[in-house]
Amino acid sequence: MKFILLIVCILPYHIKSQKLLMYAGTYTNKGSQGIYVFSFDKKTGLLNLSSNTIGISNPSFIAISPDKKMLYAVEENNPGMINAFAINQSNGKLSFINTENTGGAGPCYVSIDKKGKLCLVANYSSGNISVLPILFDGSLGEPIQTIQHDSVQAIKNKDGKPHAHSVNIAPNNKDVFVTDLGIDKIMSYTLDEKSGKLNPSKIPYIKTGNGSGPRHFDFHPNGKFAYCIFESASAIMGYKYRNGTLEQLESITTLPNDFSKINYCADIHISPDGKFLYGSNRGHNSIVIYSINQRTGKLKLIGHQSTLGDFPRNFVIDPDGNYLLVANQKSDNIQVFKIDRKKGYLKAINSEIKVSMPVCLKFLQ
Repeated sequence: MKFILLIVCILPYHIKSQKLLMYAGTYTNKGSQGIYVFSFDKKTGLLNLSSNTIGISNPSFIAISPDKKMLYAVEENNPGMINAFAINQSNGKLSFINTENTGGAGPCYVSIDKKGKLCLVANYSSGNISVLPILFDGSLGEPIQTIQHDSVQAIKNKDGKPHAHSVNIAPNNKDVFVTDLGIDKIMSYTLDEKSGKLNPSKIPYIKTGNGSGPRHFDFHPNGKFAYCIFESASAIMGYKYRNGTLEQLESITTLPNDFSKINYCADIHISPDGKFLYGSNRGHNSIVIYSINQRTGKLKLIGHQSTLGDFPRNFVIDPDGNYLLVANQKSDNIQVFKIDRKKGYLKAINSEIKVSMPVCLKFLQ
């Protein structure tokens, strides 16, 4: 007689059902309820609202811990605050843990180090960055370091003040690049994992063009290249990344030659396979698409795709590289596009979700 041992595994929601959970951070001054949780069907690209938070003011930018158990969301106010939430692994619902001051005003970006021990925040209005410890239970401690960027004389399209806009941790969890669109610099730091503090790198910053406005930043999956999108210049700069340094490759416009109206770039992401780079144009209201030369890192324009909305603040690519989802802030909608994996083109599918002032999209992957 044979006996069969049946082992039943209880898998997280996004694995068990072949669906993903996606979170949307928003501005709340037009009636948004805060952070929205969606179920995303990987086969059809359809989004369905699952739950949302209540009582959080302007949770504009969010980040998820490496172990997928925690979500951290800034409150883009003055003073700036950041919230820690535990993620329910079965349905993605968020449970509030605690709140801490970000050490500045107008926090607009948050990053978590690769080991899930540190939370790094860019405070836009006050022009500084802070490092907060993540405690054993996932809660946040008080800032252990705040670095103030220096003010400069007023230049084109700027108020003469620093405006830290993103904190970007390299794959080695050591090199940290901070874009500051107020002083037109990409600041360079080295992360000390033991102390949790940032130290200036040997080359402490890269000066970009006056009025260019460096904003968001992304690393190529091969670890050899990095790219920065410039809000005011409507351009993307490619860099060769090596030993903690950035070596400029090229600058390429994000706009068609015949477009002359006002435009502000916002977000930038590279496809998981490293073949394509995408950037958002607010004004032209498009996603610009480039192919990436895998040997040189240089970009070649493929085209532009309308975001079917107004002011595409942020977008996200699903982990498999099949879909791109855009948060159109001023038209209050999230639009889903199917990615042509061979050519990089985007095709809108009938999957639009209405959300008041969406700002940041993140998958639980």
